[in-house]
Amino acid sequence: MRNAMTTVATVVEPSSRSRLEAAVGVQCRAYHALTLREAIRAVRERPVDAVLVSPHAVGPDQLRYLGRLVDGFPGIPTVAVMARHDSRSSRHLLALGAHGVRELIDLGERQGWARLRSLVAQPTGQTAAAVLSRVIPALGQPSGEVRQFFQLLARLAPETSTVRQLCRELGLQPSTFVSRFHRVGLPSPKRYLSSSRLVFAAALLASPGRSVADVAYRLDFSSPQSFGRHLRNILGVTAGEFRRRFPFQVALDDFVDRLVSPFRAVFRTFQPFNAG
Repeated sequence: MRNAMTTVATVVEPSSRSRLEAAVGVQCRAYHALTLREAIRAVRERPVDAVLVSPHAVGPDQLRYLGRLVDGFPGIPTVAVMARHDSRSSRHLLALGAHGVRELIDLGERQGWARLRSLVAQPTGQTAAAVLSRVIPALGQPSGEVRQFFQLLARLAPETSTVRQLCRELGLQPSTFVSRFHRVGLPSPKRYLSSSRLVFAAALLASPGRSVADVAYRLDFSSPQSFGRHLRNILGVTAGEFRRRFPFQVALDDFVDRLVSPFRAVFRTFQPFNAG
């Protein structure tokens, strides 16, 4: 994990650019693209950690590029940012969702700017990309929804500590979501989420400058002790043992061996988001 300045690519209205730059602060560099095609070029050529798109700046003629961005770079979050509400933005926001954008930051809400700063303050894009490069091939021939679930898990796990929070992002009822996994004999969503978060913990602990406490708070545990209990419950090790015995690649392989490879047959037809 690098500690250098982060980079975001944006496709937003020119009038919003200075406000975005002021909000994310000096720790983040913004590359402002005029179109999604330019944003894709930026993602290919630069170490971009996130892409911010405004429904006001993305017209119907650009939507085909949005699909390419979301599908082609699953480890880099593409996030809708909305500063004002009107009928046009609502229609375009639905179009963004139909083309794979699953996260919205409403800058009109009290916590909107704080969420934006959190997104760019501690980038996990490189780790998410590494996770997916190992997980996606291990899935075999999964349904589209299974593939999307693991893509979302890789993006949301560092900031999401409970299944209830995950379901809020997905727009699903937690009980319904959990029951779909149970009915087909899969481990619970809680186990997938908890284990994913440990993979990110291993990546963060790879930096010698980060303490266990730093990582615990970075992943929204209430305390280092809570993080330690989580490790004992999942893997039966202390935080110190986890750091020594589970470097990132080992933690990732363990996740795949326990929660991905044994369930390839189920993943072919499983629909986690839809009852059908």
